[in-house]
Amino acid sequence: MSADGTPDPLRAGIAPAAPEWVRAHYGDPMREQRALERGEAAAPLGDRAVVAVSGDDRLTWLDSITSQRVLALAPGESTELLVLDPQGRIEHAAAVVDDGATTWLIVDADDAAPLARWLTMMRFRARVEIAAREDLLLVGAVPGGEAERVARERAVAVWTDPWASVAPGGWQYATTPAHPGAERRWAEAIVPLEAADAVRALPLAGTIAADALRIAAWRPRWSREVDDRAIPHEADWLRSAVHLNKGCYRGQETVAKVHNLGHPPRRLVMLHLDGSDSVLPEPGAPVFAGETEAGHVTSAARHHELGPIALALVSRRTPGDATLEVAADDTRIAAAQEIIVPADAGATAEVPRITRLSRRPLATDR
Repeated sequence: MSADGTPDPLRAGIAPAAPEWVRAHYGDPMREQRALERGEAAAPLGDRAVVAVSGDDRLTWLDSITSQRVLALAPGESTELLVLDPQGRIEHAAAVVDDGATTWLIVDADDAAPLARWLTMMRFRARVEIAAREDLLLVGAVPGGEAERVARERAVAVWTDPWASVAPGGWQYATTPAHPGAERRWAEAIVPLEAADAVRALPLAGTIAADALRIAAWRPRWSREVDDRAIPHEADWLRSAVHLNKGCYRGQETVAKVHNLGHPPRRLVMLHLDGSDSVLPEPGAPVFAGETEAGHVTSAARHHELGPIALALVSRRTPGDATLEVAADDTRIAAAQEIIVPADAGATAEVPRITRLSRRPLATDR
């Protein structure tokens, strides 16, 4: 809140527990994007939070109740998982890194307390302790840059985004020969608040800049691409968050049935928006194919190279070559559609599975 009690636009989307200096932007989101992409800036992620799971049974227990195989997760290794309901719909999503004593679950800030409550209810006799931690700050940065080095030196753990390639046991639905996710280099350091001053001294980028880079990489996020009927297949989340060959867990039957025998009812698309009106649609804005409402926008941003872009969930029946329009501010914005999840996505699709795609080598390959 500002001094007069009105919402502070610079704190839009930032959790109240985040330090006062954490911002949605620091004056120039485009410049911040470029600096972040070059590894020259850090992004304090006030819209992210941490749930810590400790105890001898933490990995076997998490393995039994979530979509990912974490049973043999080595200290420092990164992955991500989903919590599904019995019908296979997504209830929670978490980035995961273990340090040998604690499994750190990085979540969207609005989901930290609900996830901690659900995990506590599911504990039964497992030797685990669960705590939502408000004494920590997530700091996003490109691995290998000076900003990431400073954050890493002060972190209790660092999660490296696995989105750059298909995880073991995963499956990619996107068939493009140049998947932008293959170039996504991203890490999130879990930094104690008492050590955060060192981060504050770095060149900073806001959450708006970090989200623009995420959208450009087709990377789904719980607070954006998930609604009350979302299943992992629709956002190509089998790529990194679901292990198709692990043991039973809640929702597994739906995951297997849709993947092996059917197709997801909706599909994620990238929209390249007409920028002539300088209007950026809000999440939830309806997407039209002609006069038919085909779906809705889940995320939108102005990217420093691509211009105005968005992710949207549309009906599987929406033609892949259709020119779409997005309703925003009493107008309609023309949107060119780039297919992420094809209409025939699934194990029976005609297009063969692609395990890794990239337009250029990753920095770690050089």
